[in-house]
Amino acid sequence: MDPVIFSSSIASDLEKVLQSISFSQLFVLTDQNTEQHCLPKLQSIFPSKSIFKTVAAGETNKNLSTCSEIWSAMTEAALDRKALFINIGGGVIGDMGGFCASIYKRGIRFINIPTTLLSQVDASVGGKLGVDFEGLKNHLGTFNEPETVMISPEFLETLPVEELRSGYAEIIKHGLIQDKAYFEQLHVNDWKNQDWKGLIQHSVGIKKQVVLADPKEAGLRKILNYGHTIGHAFESHFLDTEKHLLHGEAIAIGMICEGYLSLKKLNLSPEELDTINHTFLSIYGKFSFEDSDLAPILNLCLQDKKMKDLY
Repeated sequence: MDPVIFSSSIASDLEKVLQSISFSQLFVLTDQNTEQHCLPKLQSIFPSKSIFKTVAAGETNKNLSTCSEIWSAMTEAALDRKALFINIGGGVIGDMGGFCASIYKRGIRFINIPTTLLSQVDASVGGKLGVDFEGLKNHLGTFNEPETVMISPEFLETLPVEELRSGYAEIIKHGLIQDKAYFEQLHVNDWKNQDWKGLIQHSVGIKKQVVLADPKEAGLRKILNYGHTIGHAFESHFLDTEKHLLHGEAIAIGMICEGYLSLKKLNLSPEELDTINHTFLSIYGKFSFEDSDLAPILNLCLQDKKMKDLY
């Protein structure tokens, strides 16, 4: 089976996938948003005895408490090790659902059906799974590849513009780290009008190439984390506040900050930094915070999973 399937008819394509896989039971995970807007596109093709579980939406619920709720539902349904787990949702559902499937009975198979632009170009590909812990982003997790990832642009029709804009940050990132021509052809001044299918396929191709070369993040794969050390710190710090940031919004901040560090510490030119800053500011605008926010944000940076040579 293809590790990534680009679908133009998600219901019929998923039905074919399910017919090609032998499984004892089917467990389908959604959040409150995808249960309402995305599950109806697929409901008719699931076996009658499928088990459905819906959890609260949002990053604030990506924790061990929600995992326990999911594991309890799996246990109550008496899922065995031949069961199949399907995640229908954005990055939170893909990360957390894949993590739950990978831990339950030492691991059962799972399929990711990403429904946000962000999860389609980034979170659902590469085998990274996990949950937040004690305010730290993806602090607990593992590497495990899904049976397949099914990507369908038709889910983008269900998204508010803020979610589209959040996902676009990762598309820009892929161009900056690996494909200058790709970056330069992105429509910065009219970012809403895009060939989303083409951009998704190209971005997934960039990420797959990097992941195949370095699956466990020993070296090259770390380029995919451009903007993420500082961005995750901003995202975590403001998570339960009125200034809550979507993931892509936080990563845009991180890429500006880490671009500045690259100017000071590496060989990024002032002109290149200006281009990076103009790109993100023209799409995401400025984000204001207080001097008092800096110390906790820096402390969160120190908990980054790739931190080394600190002392």
